[in-house]
Amino acid sequence: MALSVQRPKGTQDVVPSEVYKWHTVEHIVKDTAEQFGFREIRIPTFEDTGLFVRSVGDTTDVVQKEMYTVSATGDSTFTLRPEGTAGTIRAAIENGLLNEGYPQKLFYILSCFRHEKPQAGRLREFHQFGCEMIGAEGPAADAELIALAKSVIDRAGLKNVALNINSIGCPECRANYHKALKNYFSQYKDKLCSTCQERLEKNPMRLLDCKSEEDKALAEKAPIILDYLCPDCQKHFDGLKKNLKLMGIDYKINPRIVRGLDYYTRTVFEFITADIGAQGTVCGGGRYDGLIETLGGKPAPALGFGMGLERLILTMQKQGCEFMEPKTCDIYIAAMGERAAEESMDIISTLRSEGYFVEYDLVGRGLKAQMKYADKIGAKYVMVLGDNELDERKAKVKNMKTGEQTEVSLGETLLDDFAVCYYDTLMEEDEMFRGFVEAFVEKE
Repeated sequence: MALSVQRPKGTQDVVPSEVYKWHTVEHIVKDTAEQFGFREIRIPTFEDTGLFVRSVGDTTDVVQKEMYTVSATGDSTFTLRPEGTAGTIRAAIENGLLNEGYPQKLFYILSCFRHEKPQAGRLREFHQFGCEMIGAEGPAADAELIALAKSVIDRAGLKNVALNINSIGCPECRANYHKALKNYFSQYKDKLCSTCQERLEKNPMRLLDCKSEEDKALAEKAPIILDYLCPDCQKHFDGLKKNLKLMGIDYKINPRIVRGLDYYTRTVFEFITADIGAQGTVCGGGRYDGLIETLGGKPAPALGFGMGLERLILTMQKQGCEFMEPKTCDIYIAAMGERAAEESMDIISTLRSEGYFVEYDLVGRGLKAQMKYADKIGAKYVMVLGDNELDERKAKVKNMKTGEQTEVSLGETLLDDFAVCYYDTLMEEDEMFRGFVEAFVEKE
């Protein structure tokens, strides 16, 4: 019989056997961000719809086609966040973070929602790691942010990921570029999709980001923004290239990158791979110097990036990158009989209090079934408890990998005995446990 209720289209379940991959990338991005001086921020899942209209732009695909907007009786209209930057900047303004000194460095790991056609690397609910830096206007800040993103990619073990950079200028130099785009695309107006025909007058740069294959072909021969940069924007772009070279970061200048959101100014960049099909952008971002003022804050330069965790994991899988090992049971206590089951509670509590991952029977299995279950869950050791063990106050601990058995006391030296047993066989494999044992021995 088929399940009557299934997960919504464009979403996914992360089951226990796969969640270790998420733990891996979450550890990498968090550790790297903190190493670069970024602090974590957490923001609401939904915001006032006007926040995204004002920041992302009313001519973007995100606002026009992809946002999930909800309302409740007596409330304003809210939208599930389609990206993380707008909400983070709103939170920074509202909570006075901009008064704490510059630069403010913030990072987040959150879920986002866009109504798109699901495909590999593109979901309707997806997860994003993002970093935002507020108050730094020089090109060194742009290079620093790119270096952070590259460090995440390198630590994940990814290969063949190319950095593409561009400058889309400031409002002043973009005015002349908009005129050039209008002149170019006007001659093909009848060939443009209906959405781009509307954008032609309001925001012609959006035509460069259209997903229509016909419009993409036309955009290939359109004027490029780099030919229209004002002296200040050109100087900033040259400074970015210089800083990237000083950091030893290879890049490709790609004048077709404009990003899909209206708040960007000057620097835009993407890390692109060919290993996950059409959705090859692993990370994208840039500068948005006017966004804070647009949202009611005191004018301040800012920049940031977003990195899709699903795409990061997908690329790691495609390239055979390593993930951290799933955490498995350290010791399974197999009790035989009511007396053993009762006394095992104290043993289990003692081991857990010292940080061990301990499992035991909760469904009334026999000994043979318990041993099979312990093997199935990947228990490193099994301790069998019966009347003889309880009477003698000693038990055998079986190494499930080697089959070797070690005798341990059920008295005051239980922790010491098991620590030595565990240490001898797993010391070289388990870095976390090695630290625990060394600390334990030093303490004693």
